[in-house]
Amino acid sequence: MEEKIVIKNVNKFYGKKQALFDIDLTIEKGMFGLLGRNGAGKTTLMKTLAVLHKKKSGDITICGIPVERAKEIRAITGYLPQDFSMYPNMKCDEALEYLGYLSGIPKAECRKRVTSLLRRVNLVEHRHKKVKELSGGMKRRLGIAQALIHDPKVLIVDEPTAGLDPEERIRFRNLLCEVAQERIVILSTHIVGDIEATCENIAIMDSGRILWKGTVQEILENARGHIYTANVEKRFLLQIKKEYIVTGMLAQSDYVTVRIVSDTEPDLPNTVLTEPDLEGAYVYCLHSRGCDVSGGEE
Repeated sequence: MEEKIVIKNVNKFYGKKQALFDIDLTIEKGMFGLLGRNGAGKTTLMKTLAVLHKKKSGDITICGIPVERAKEIRAITGYLPQDFSMYPNMKCDEALEYLGYLSGIPKAECRKRVTSLLRRVNLVEHRHKKVKELSGGMKRRLGIAQALIHDPKVLIVDEPTAGLDPEERIRFRNLLCEVAQERIVILSTHIVGDIEATCENIAIMDSGRILWKGTVQEILENARGHIYTANVEKRFLLQIKKEYIVTGMLAQSDYVTVRIVSDTEPDLPNTVLTEPDLEGAYVYCLHSRGCDVSGGEE
């Protein structure tokens, strides 16, 4: 069985409104990042891959299986949705065992697998807690366990770290990297830091279209020559935010060091061309493709 996802010219509509436009992607084994703003179409694409939505046209194969063969796709795919919830009054191990039974896993094997997964997601000591008693981060980790209960070839996770504290976010990202050593993992997020910490290959999505696909290093190179820093007086900051695309600010006494995305060198004092970071490269990608990324006065 080939370990890749191939998406060719996929379009999706909600009624008369088009949500996906000619999506073309090839996703190999390991961690793949899908980066985009809220409303970019990421969840629609993820649900289409998880056979929860039907495409209008185009072709998708997952590990060589056409997406139209939904039962076979579900057997090799695990999905953690953004709005994950499961059996709040069940204990963690009971909920996982129940899902395992629904997947057709024999009872003895299912119990072993549940214990192994709870250990892997660092929840084994909480196995007898009710799901509703878990913290947000614990629930997301339990969500990974439920998505892996049938040992899928593909794991799809949609905005998994939104709302988590920094410690839980790091723990969750590390868990995903570990899981991705054995399968295809697609991480859909609007949080640049999650992509930067976990993914080598990424795609950037906006308004239902793929704007960029390639490696993190390639998108950094694409932004080279377009990221600047300048030291400005605080009193000019609001005006600068109106005139330029500001991606970062560091206050120092009466001055602020601003990080700016620009096609040309900003007409500001002490302007220095700077090595791009992923956030700046992402914003430059949106800007260069005609997306509105202006901040303006808040």
